[in-house]
Amino acid sequence: MLHPSKILIVDDDPFDVDLLELELEDLGYATVSASNGREALEKVAVEAPDLILLDVMMPIMDGLTACRLLKEDDETRLIPIVFMTGLDSLDDRIKGIEAGADDFLTKPVQQRELLARMQTTLRLKQTVEGKLSALRQTNDHFAKFVPEAVKRLVAANPEAPALAKHVQDVSVLFLDITGYTRLCEQLPLEVLNRLVERYFSTFLDRIYAAGGDINETAGDGFMAIFQAADVQTHTVTAVETALALLGATEALNHTNSMPPLAIHMGLNSGLALVGSTRFEGAHGTRWTFTASGPVTNLAARLAATAQAGQLLVGPETVRRLGNRYQVERLGCEHLKNLAQAVDIYRVLGPV
Repeated sequence: MLHPSKILIVDDDPFDVDLLELELEDLGYATVSASNGREALEKVAVEAPDLILLDVMMPIMDGLTACRLLKEDDETRLIPIVFMTGLDSLDDRIKGIEAGADDFLTKPVQQRELLARMQTTLRLKQTVEGKLSALRQTNDHFAKFVPEAVKRLVAANPEAPALAKHVQDVSVLFLDITGYTRLCEQLPLEVLNRLVERYFSTFLDRIYAAGGDINETAGDGFMAIFQAADVQTHTVTAVETALALLGATEALNHTNSMPPLAIHMGLNSGLALVGSTRFEGAHGTRWTFTASGPVTNLAARLAATAQAGQLLVGPETVRRLGNRYQVERLGCEHLKNLAQAVDIYRVLGPV
């Protein structure tokens, strides 16, 4: 059921307001009123009218000032404003246009003309809102394919966003589901997908809340990147978040009627080549935000080495953590595709 259009009548003459309210309500409109420009601004914030019929000469705040303020505000600039005034000179109309008025009516207002102007203005507003709604839906759809980090870069400088890759100090986290192949054999695919989605939704919320960026998700894992001006800050944040994901996994397992999941993670910190990458395909463009180089490679190898419930980190990450966490050295190992042996540590928890 469609709601009637709401009209805000702004006039310091109570008789004119009462008369307009009766006429408009008889025509099926809902009405609210204000006696000056300042009160009109307050009513707009509360009532969200579809159209404003605005007098010019009023005490406290005149109609021109109120109109200008409404049109300068992104939240209210699309509300159509029709001036109703006894002033009918060219100079008065120019002032109204400069203030942002959408139309003019000269007092005394004829009902047929009032109705015609209102209907035209409201139809234009509905058309504009419809196009904006469609545009928002389109933007929301395509935004799903653009990482949050890329959106921030564009928002910071829309004319020339800094999308090129550059060397930056980051912490890189890889997370994988333990025994994913076995779960695929045990559970129907639809059930497993719902289970993984539930856990991953919680994981991604925690990572975004901590300021991390998701590079990519696969069926059984994902990569996250943590950045900050201070290298110790993003390192500690990444470790805290990883431990929180272990805690979240245990909590979900307790409330889950299906087989429990386990995760294992690898985390490493240092300089990497960080930035956005655009892939042009036959069916469109896809953006990723990634960190590449030896730091990322070690994080991935640590994740592959980790057992269920383990968070393994490299020596640089341990150095930055200082005495904040209990850390267990597991030994020095040669990891796949890495030329030199690496000291491997397990983070057990806060000290």
